Amino acid sequence: MRRKVIAGNWKMNMLPNEAIEFIQSLAEKVKHSEHEVVLCVPYTDIFYSVLNTQGTNIKIGAQNMHWEEKGAYTGEVSAEMLKAVGVEYVIIGHSERRQYFAETDETVNKKLKKALSVGLKPIVCVGETLEQREQGITIQVITGQTEKALDGLEPEQVEKVIIAYEPIWAIGTGKTATKEDANDAVRQIRKKIAEKYGQNTANGVIIQYGGSVKAANAKELFEMSDIDGGLVGGASLKVEEFSNIVNYN
Repeated sequence: MRRKVIAGNWKMNMLPNEAIEFIQSLAEKVKHSEHEVVLCVPYTDIFYSVLNTQGTNIKIGAQNMHWEEKGAYTGEVSAEMLKAVGVEYVIIGHSERRQYFAETDETVNKKLKKALSVGLKPIVCVGETLEQREQGITIQVITGQTEKALDGLEPEQVEKVIIAYEPIWAIGTGKTATKEDANDAVRQIRKKIAEKYGQNTANGVIIQYGGSVKAANAKELFEMSDIDGGLVGGASLKVEEFSNIVNYN
């Protein structure tokens, strides 16, 4: 039985004092959750967030990382640096990184391999644009992104990867894929993994849904057969809303 992983992506929001206050309030509300609860916070919040989640069931993730260990990469942060300050998860290849910062399938693959090598738990984002959806190539796009992200990995490594299916047209728009469409997309991703790495591996991979997830639709999405929790954007910035998503059942 795969565990549900419910991760908040704060994006470029929350000053350290706001993060501390948020975490202290959230911890009490989700302490009995049977799901994995993750907050992916800005770099400036990581130290304070790790400190304030000690003794709680909340894990801290980063929103990006570089694939090199060290070097002349001004403004970048390495996987080793994240690991050293207590980060457990890292988002890789979010659509906003691809759109605004020239992330490619190749760099996603490099980052994924690096994250796994140091013991970080990667959340790899895949998703189609509205134009691609209207062209009827959603499955081709998301399975292709998945295949390229996982290229060169062994089955036991693939099982440690979390895939987040995030239709780009649903991120921050208030629009959400129907539960049936979301589940079918996730099932197709799992099918592609099975073709490449075997059904047992595919059965073990956690695949989330992301894209305007909120308390009002979390239950119907997360109870679908193949959806293993969610990557939550705007709703993760509100304690009540995010705790209700975590406690959907």
